Amino acid sequence: MEKEELTQLITSISNRKYESQIEECKAARKGCPKHLYDTLSSFSNQDQGGVIIFGIDEKNNYELCGVYNVSDLQLQLQNQCENMLPAVRAFFTPVSIDSKDFLAMEIPGINPLKRPCFYRPKGKYGGSYVRVGDADIVMNEFEIYQYESYKKRIKDDIRTIEDSDIKLFDVEKHDKYLKLVKEKRQNLSKNVSDEEIDVLMGLRVNNKPTLAATITFSKYPQTYFPQYCINAVRINGTTMTDLGIDGERFVDSEKITGPIDDMAEELVKFVQRNMNKKTIISNSGQRNDKPEYPIIAIREAIINALIHRDYSILSEGMPIRVEMYNDRIEITNPGQIYGGGRVELLGHDRFDTRNPVLADILEILEITENRYSGIPTIRKEMRENNLPQPIFISQRGEFKVVLRNSFIDDEENVNKSIIDYCSIPRSREEIVKFVGKSKNHVISKYISPLVASGQLKLSIPDKPQSPYQKYFS
Repeated sequence: MEKEELTQLITSISNRKYESQIEECKAARKGCPKHLYDTLSSFSNQDQGGVIIFGIDEKNNYELCGVYNVSDLQLQLQNQCENMLPAVRAFFTPVSIDSKDFLAMEIPGINPLKRPCFYRPKGKYGGSYVRVGDADIVMNEFEIYQYESYKKRIKDDIRTIEDSDIKLFDVEKHDKYLKLVKEKRQNLSKNVSDEEIDVLMGLRVNNKPTLAATITFSKYPQTYFPQYCINAVRINGTTMTDLGIDGERFVDSEKITGPIDDMAEELVKFVQRNMNKKTIISNSGQRNDKPEYPIIAIREAIINALIHRDYSILSEGMPIRVEMYNDRIEITNPGQIYGGGRVELLGHDRFDTRNPVLADILEILEITENRYSGIPTIRKEMRENNLPQPIFISQRGEFKVVLRNSFIDDEENVNKSIIDYCSIPRSREEIVKFVGKSKNHVISKYISPLVASGQLKLSIPDKPQSPYQKYFS
């Protein structure tokens, strides 16, 4: 960090008097804080890392108190970094302001293959932390498993289901699958029996059906996994607590069950039933009804959720959730991005597939393309329908897709999208790219009004045009 940038950040925090997802303040006026392992862990376990600034007393109205001794403080902090596994390799920047010394400790996010970073004396299951807002929270067993399964290449979609019975599979669908395998994978199907195809394609292991086969071909997979379903609700408002005229909480609610392809189609029907339509009259007088959301985008989002959700034993009690509000749809599935990849790279880079056998089965059945086209398709559909770009959120063992409509007010929805997007600090360039309009338009139409109204905050309020400026909600 450049000293000028650090000076601006210190002044900013002192003025605004709060920390953020990537900032932590410590006084250190009389000595080095003894227990920093929670923040060292949480910053290491997020892609953007974080910075701890010593010399700001957050317990005393963010007073700029300075530190006792920069050299000794840095030595003590390095010793604490060695107590982490893997050891934290921090970057230090000292600066003086009004004859007081301050020290910034930048903690980079570590490679997902090395996560979770934890405090050695407490161990992995007590010393691993995740950052939530400005708080450091102990990781739960499921969150740790997300990293462990990636490192060990555990494939939960091919774990055998002892109670599953292939005799209760949909014979017609299974036969269709075998026929398509023989057509599309001819080298595989030569001199191979149907039973051997099942084994080679991951549908059976030790003559037992796998999870991927069960949730695709079983007539009713929820016999074995009651919560491998979709809980869909239509809320009469923009928050879960909004009530209807008669005090009803939900306008519509449905637990959608069945094999994967059936659930996807039933969810599409649920959305179609519950979304509004806008009537458009052409110049020639022809009437056309335009739905709130492009159905192709909805289908792609739910197929992605069904394919890429976590299917481990730890998530068996976690359904996919679909919540329809007046201004948006939220689709949430258990399991953050596989391997902890960065959200902003979705649809641009290729990520490892959490459930490769399941994805391959659905590709052969032509339910999905399995060509990394789902998220680009969602973006394309939203753009072509003049809707705000989708928001993707990966945090605390969940992955969420947020699709906003323009039926209330387009400007209002774009503003809400930007506010959601800036739940972590974003640069001006990132916001412009997210909205997809010209730089001048985005700044004048959205960023500046949101800052003026206090809905977006500046990381460096004293210098609004700083090249280091970030915006957050």
